Amino acid sequence: MAGSVGGWRRLLGSPWWRAGFALPAGALPALAFPAPSLWWLAYVALVPWLLLIRSAPTGRRAALDGWLGGAGFLLAVHHWLLPSLHVFILVLAALLGLLWAPWGWLVRRTLGGTPGTGTTAAALALVPSGWLMVELVRSWQYLGGPWGLLGASQWQVAPALRLASVGGVWLVSFLLVAVNTGLAALIALPRARTAAVAGLLVCAAAGGAVWAWAPLPGAAGTVRIAVVQPGVIAGGANGQRRFDREEELTRRLTGRGVDLVVWGESSVGQDLGKRPDLRARLAALARTVGAPLLVNVDARHAYEPGIYKSSVLVGPDGPTGDRYDKMRLVPFGEYVPARSVLGWATSVGKAAGEDRKRGEHPVVMRIGGADGLRFGPLVCFESAFPDMSRHLVREGAQLLIAQSATSTFQHSWAPEQHASLAALRAAETWRPMVHATLTGVSAVAGPRGEAVGGRLSTSRSASAVYDVPLARGTSVYVRTGDWPVYGALAALAVFCAAEGVRAFRKPGRARG
Repeated sequence: MAGSVGGWRRLLGSPWWRAGFALPAGALPALAFPAPSLWWLAYVALVPWLLLIRSAPTGRRAALDGWLGGAGFLLAVHHWLLPSLHVFILVLAALLGLLWAPWGWLVRRTLGGTPGTGTTAAALALVPSGWLMVELVRSWQYLGGPWGLLGASQWQVAPALRLASVGGVWLVSFLLVAVNTGLAALIALPRARTAAVAGLLVCAAAGGAVWAWAPLPGAAGTVRIAVVQPGVIAGGANGQRRFDREEELTRRLTGRGVDLVVWGESSVGQDLGKRPDLRARLAALARTVGAPLLVNVDARHAYEPGIYKSSVLVGPDGPTGDRYDKMRLVPFGEYVPARSVLGWATSVGKAAGEDRKRGEHPVVMRIGGADGLRFGPLVCFESAFPDMSRHLVREGAQLLIAQSATSTFQHSWAPEQHASLAALRAAETWRPMVHATLTGVSAVAGPRGEAVGGRLSTSRSASAVYDVPLARGTSVYVRTGDWPVYGALAALAVFCAAEGVRAFRKPGRARG
């Protein structure tokens, strides 16, 4: 046994072996996300990475282990981008992985060596707080947005969804990292096992308290929503064949009493201002079905320069005037950040040849008159942003709708990952969410994040009708916002202040 432990220590003493361990250790949590959906793995997946970092001989080496693990995590979670970005994804992972370097230093500072009970207890708050700061910074839309936040891996776990209604995805991430930190301390720090066990019990008690006492949304009736998913259609985004298939599937909804028909992102490839024939066909569909259509136009605008992705509501008389232009665009997919510097990415991958234009403000639309249903549209990538859905609910939205298209990544984990976000956004806001796509996965989540009806997989070309439960009331998260983030910032500020005081006093002691 001693020889085995000594062998591992010798391996970890090699910088090359450490680097080889750091990459897969950081990548391991990706298996908790769809499509594998090994959600339970998230509670232990960080432990190998934490144990590696705490064993680093120096703070600089710990920061490097954090960087390499962060790059491994990003590559694993976003591996489906490889066909589009090619070698550029390695550059992005390396750059964004740097965000975990300070976290690596923090892990070693609080868990390295033989810390006592007090330091270990502090680590149970500081290590998750540091992780939350990484998630916050990388959630900035210009750095790729909040895709793959650790808490999002729990989209199908009812107690975790209840936590999200109180503190958003941030609270779920915090508790997951706290549990991993406690387990790592339990394994590696015999002197601090009491603190580690106490910390794990606190996490369990916090989760249990939220499950038992957190408020729940009240029932407010149902609304009948139809989703049209044409599937993979040859002929490109602007092709007539896709529109024809969407029209055919929509006609099948006649007589089914739907209140709204939702098409996916880029479902209309020509601006309706330029195509009166398409306007007329959509209006005729609305009359035939007896419900308005929410379509998504991806085209150069007739009256404004540039290409927009716009959610457009069409009634029996044509477009109603309700239009939402996508505000948060996909880096490289819909625009190239700092194109003058990074424009070369278009030559090695499928980066956007022309930047899309951004919308200026969110929009809450209404159907059914003054007392009718109010809903807030989001376009694709925007469903990953907790603040956008929260803002729409605060503006009065009773239903959230995400129009998406992941056909470029049809046979990857991306469609399942994207669809899973509907449950999380619904649970956070107490508002049901419809996730409608061109080629799957389309899904509907109720106000507690529960699945409503069946999902339309990537192999389906169909229309489906959902009786979507509505809810009344305001969730704690909608009322209070990102309080776990502010708490994490406060904890780290106190730690930094204490470290500054300690560093200031050391020279004085040395002189004495």
